[in-house]
Amino acid sequence: MKKKKPIRKCIVTGEAKEKKELVRIVRDPDGNVFVDHTGKKNGRGAYLTNDEQCFLQAKKKDALSRHLNTQVSPEVYERLLEERKKGTK
Repeated sequence: MKKKKPIRKCIVTGEAKEKKELVRIVRDPDGNVFVDHTGKKNGRGAYLTNDEQCFLQAKKKDALSRHLNTQVSPEVYERLLEERKKGTK
């Protein structure tokens, strides 16, 4: 029997996709928000489609603040966008 691929939902588009097509954003217990390239870090997570438009939409709607239950500043959104670029090959 084939193993099921993990499916997650993008918080901006609402599309369900395979986990590897999405970027996981995490808020750790200390309140730091960052990109989790491993997908295994501890903390509250939210998934975004791995493209710049999606990140910009998230910033515009402030979607991460809602989903991570913390205030995410525009500067943090910019940093996450940079971290996303570094994580993609």
